Amino acid sequence: MTSNPNTPSNGDDSPVDPLAEMLKNLMGGQGMGNIDPAELAKAAGLPNDPNMLQQMFAQVQAMMSSTSEGPVNWQLAHENARRVAAAGADPSVNAQQAREVDEALRLAELWLDPVTDLQATGLIGRAWSRAEWVEATLATWKRLTEPVANSIANALSDALTQQMPEEMKAIMGGTSSMLQNMGGAIFGMQLGQAIGALSAEVVSSTDIGVPLADLEMALLPANVAKFGEGLSVPESDVRLFLAVREAAHARLFVQVPWLRGHLLGAIEAYARGIHIDLSRVEDLARDIDPGNPAGIQEALSQGVFMPERTPEQAAALEKLETALALVEGWVDELTAAATEKMLPSAVALRETVRRRRATGGPAEHAFSSLVGLELRPRRLREAAPLWAALKDERGIAGRDAIWQHPDLLPTAHDLDDPAGFTERRRLAEASDTEVDDALQKLLEGGYDAPKDEEKEADSPEAPKPEDGESTDDTEPGGPKA
Repeated sequence: MTSNPNTPSNGDDSPVDPLAEMLKNLMGGQGMGNIDPAELAKAAGLPNDPNMLQQMFAQVQAMMSSTSEGPVNWQLAHENARRVAAAGADPSVNAQQAREVDEALRLAELWLDPVTDLQATGLIGRAWSRAEWVEATLATWKRLTEPVANSIANALSDALTQQMPEEMKAIMGGTSSMLQNMGGAIFGMQLGQAIGALSAEVVSSTDIGVPLADLEMALLPANVAKFGEGLSVPESDVRLFLAVREAAHARLFVQVPWLRGHLLGAIEAYARGIHIDLSRVEDLARDIDPGNPAGIQEALSQGVFMPERTPEQAAALEKLETALALVEGWVDELTAAATEKMLPSAVALRETVRRRRATGGPAEHAFSSLVGLELRPRRLREAAPLWAALKDERGIAGRDAIWQHPDLLPTAHDLDDPAGFTERRRLAEASDTEVDDALQKLLEGGYDAPKDEEKEADSPEAPKPEDGESTDDTEPGGPKA
């Protein structure tokens, strides 16, 4: 029995939250009940379109009733990414396309062998549809965006609760979890939409400069064909050029095992430091219409949660952009060396890729607005000449040896002055050697001068003063002149 006879029961003597029951009846398994959607739409000032209303309530139901292990609903992100990827033309990869991609990547490996000291990967080339790209990369997207995604989801949930009238808070009960789910679901849906849109722009597994799929080497035939539209270049040349870039990325990330973790770690460190401006979230929550998920998603895509960068964030971002530029500059230089004599269109394709990586596509802009992070190598044009200069000075093996350890990598200052990198590195190495020598001497007692002098004075071989000769600088009558 319930303590209040006027309070409805679940049948197991547990009280039912009235608001939760109402929302459940409205958007849960019981559908619309006795509520006429047309009358509800009229009262709310919504257009009387049954299809639109059905879609609207389905979205709201998903947001309010879905659950996830953390603040962000990754299941909705996955479903939305797949839906957006399939919204356009995304035909399955046929046998001919798979064969063309495999042959292009095999040839790319052969072209790279003479221009780098890093060994071939032995990976099998894959041809992916856009949906397959989503499946292969979603786990890495989750790793990259989870820190900021959690911040945004929690901020939205807190803001919605704070904006709620006190009398409403008193009867919230179990529906408070619905608001938490709503915050995570909103971000999950929007993130999925951004990832799905990116699937229509990327041409390979490493197109954004980060290995989204570990130990994979793949091209997306549909997007490769789209990339070559309007270039007046044979599609086979476009495919080969992009295959060389993909193979170069794969070779670098496979043969330099610390690099993937270094890049992903830098992105995670940047994302963890992001703090959301709650005042902007509160402004959104004040005008939020749970029945209009499209409006919420539009606000998200316009950067409602875009954080203001702190000095620490700016430093972290500079480190990340430098690392991305070094990777892209190395790949750019190798691709040019491998294709300059093989593809007549290599110069034009190189410039096209450079411009595309520098500006980014619409989906990449939407993603950066959502999570406050741009994965573009802004300093690509400075990094490529640095690698070219290092090859001239040290040879191919000496240039590639720089990837042996993260401490050997050039810095942002080196991108400003590529010509002075070798001299600065020589001075730094000389300084390190001096410190090492001094430390070794200290450990061996080489700086214990007073004890050495005492030993020398007490030794039998040391000359003893003659009789009557003073052992100090004074005479009986006073100090010597």
